[in-house]
Amino acid sequence: MAADDPLSLLQERKVSRRDFLKYCSTMAALLGLSPSLAPKIARALETKKKPVLVWIEGQSCTGDTEALMRATKPAVQELILDVLSLDYSEAIMAAAGKEAEKSLADVLRRGKGSYFAAVEGSIPLNENGTYCCIGGRSFVDIVREVCGGAVATFAMGTCAAYGGIPKANPNPTGAVGVHAAVPSATVLNLPGCPVNAENITAAIVHYLTFGGLPPVDALGRPLFAYGKLIHDNCERRAHFEAGRYARQWGDEGHRLGWCLYYMGCKGPLAYSNCPVVKFNERTSWPVQSGHGCVACGAPDFWDEMTPFY
Repeated sequence: MAADDPLSLLQERKVSRRDFLKYCSTMAALLGLSPSLAPKIARALETKKKPVLVWIEGQSCTGDTEALMRATKPAVQELILDVLSLDYSEAIMAAAGKEAEKSLADVLRRGKGSYFAAVEGSIPLNENGTYCCIGGRSFVDIVREVCGGAVATFAMGTCAAYGGIPKANPNPTGAVGVHAAVPSATVLNLPGCPVNAENITAAIVHYLTFGGLPPVDALGRPLFAYGKLIHDNCERRAHFEAGRYARQWGDEGHRLGWCLYYMGCKGPLAYSNCPVVKFNERTSWPVQSGHGCVACGAPDFWDEMTPFY
């Protein structure tokens, strides 16, 4: 039988105490907490029982699941994610058809407050939700049942948080985010296109450590991840201050890494920790790679932040 507590799981995986504590310190830093709280995070991860998570997906590209599956740095991060008992996920579960739906039903039968929920993709409301159906049920009905009984719901990506690209004008399916579809649910918005996997981990670690969701901004986003302007941490900020801008793709300024403001970068308007946490094992992020920020973590970014170039 698999261990149901994180400490046993870590021991089985032969994770050293040093690497584990290093991971806890990284999580404390990402959450904006004092390094002195790293031991508290460690105790929570060592002693708390594995929380049950169900991951449901509506109108999406599966980019958030892909981002989660590619989270490999720090290496311990994968192990901490394994601490979750992921009992249902259409994208990665082995079961299919009625067996898959039974897995979800089994979790729901445990009762309200016995599991966490993650929602990926927007929820269509038009035509009684017929634009997205799973197992013969509309996705909006599934979301209301699952999120209504969850301890907390993580809205993974901008589509789940605010409707995202499916909600863009003229929004033919009536797409909305989780909170708009289930106002009574406890929802933490983790927008992005896709969401950064490290922010997912940090949010879960915060809940396990402190017994509640992290502080949020007016848009329901955790302040540790969305509390600062991208512009404030951008490596091209010095060029902005000095008035050095790229004016065309491939010109001298672009080749020299100058500011992309005149190429449509929305960094001075967008709030996220992308420049600090980055993507792909902390290798890079859009602005570092030469592409302007499109403010993908903001509501209605597809309509309000255009033109992107």
